Amino acid sequence: MKPLLSNDYLVLLTRTFLGLLFVVVSLEKIVEPAAFAQSIANYKIVGPPLTVVLATVLPWLELLCGFALLFGIFLRGSSLLLSGMLVVFTAGVISALLRGLDIACGCFTQDPSVGKIGWMKVLQNGTLLALSVFLYFSSSVRFSISQYLRTRPLG
Repeated sequence: MKPLLSNDYLVLLTRTFLGLLFVVVSLEKIVEPAAFAQSIANYKIVGPPLTVVLATVLPWLELLCGFALLFGIFLRGSSLLLSGMLVVFTAGVISALLRGLDIACGCFTQDPSVGKIGWMKVLQNGTLLALSVFLYFSSSVRFSISQYLRTRPLG
């Protein structure tokens, strides 16, 4: 496992994939916060005040974490935050499935007729979580702003 965690190209590929994914999924949520708030409310887990806060904060957090992964800054912190969001979201999907809710996930689009939740969504999130955890434990910082800042000559 250690060689995988230090494989510069695998880490770069994973960072790029997750970074782009989270930048893209955040954009519609940022542009349509009311629709995203409705997506959150459909899970029937939190009340209206917290729904509004989550709909306002989460997309920006996804965007920042996505850019951090793309540019290679705060890699451990951003992958930890993404892992936490994925765990909570996956738990929400499982809860909704067990309660028989037939709702859209609110992931890639806020169109309620697209992207219904299901066990495949749990599998997809599990895969994204595994990739995020992989980045958290990886030791490679090659191809990152962090590495550039550490190795650039002073003066």
